Amino acid sequence: MDEHAAGNAVFTARGITKVYPMGDLEVHALRGVDVDLYEGELVVLLGPSGSGKSTLLNILGGLDVPTSGSVSYLGHDLTSDDDKGLTRFRREHVGFVFQFYNLIPSLTARENVALVTEIADDPMRPEEALALVDLGDRMDHFPSQLSGGEQQRIAIARAIAKRPDVLLCDEPTGALDVKTGIVVLEAIERANRDLGTTTAVITHNAVIADTADRVIRLSDGRVAETLCNERTIPARELAW
Repeated sequence: MDEHAAGNAVFTARGITKVYPMGDLEVHALRGVDVDLYEGELVVLLGPSGSGKSTLLNILGGLDVPTSGSVSYLGHDLTSDDDKGLTRFRREHVGFVFQFYNLIPSLTARENVALVTEIADDPMRPEEALALVDLGDRMDHFPSQLSGGEQQRIAIARAIAKRPDVLLCDEPTGALDVKTGIVVLEAIERANRDLGTTTAVITHNAVIADTADRVIRLSDGRVAETLCNERTIPARELAW
């Protein structure tokens, strides 16, 4: 963490808990998590299913609110925002990529990306975003005409087209084979590097952690350890 001491903390989360009522039971998804994400870094949140990774990502992205604790974004207290404030935060600052692509089947790749660019303040052109993920030649194809990896790259293009300050990716390679997953990771790396977007990637695949500046490992709703990679390995060099 020392190497980031001079950097700006984009997110600062302290004492985050999340409890879900399940009938007479309570499920503790997060149990007092402290975490910082820094400007321009690529962070991997690593851990098994049920460790709290997605819950933490959803809270950072304003899709969910903690049961207790505080989350700030560039000094702004997200935990004091109402639904309208969180919607504005997501629209203006955050791009999301999920395991399943959530593309509209009746729209082309270009049109799926344009859905975001039409409501953003300073968007890329859809063609520019698709070129960034190496899909400039597939712009007029429909999702059914594209492979899973190509569809996921469209989802990344859609997320980055509004030039978000933060890109949050939840198991973006989870539904893909190794070769295709590496291509998708390369697209995420490129967005992080070329756009300077603070990027967090959730995965249960420990190999992917080698691509990150920092690795935050979660276990049973807690941060088990935080590691800085002295050397990051490009996705294309990963051996799964």
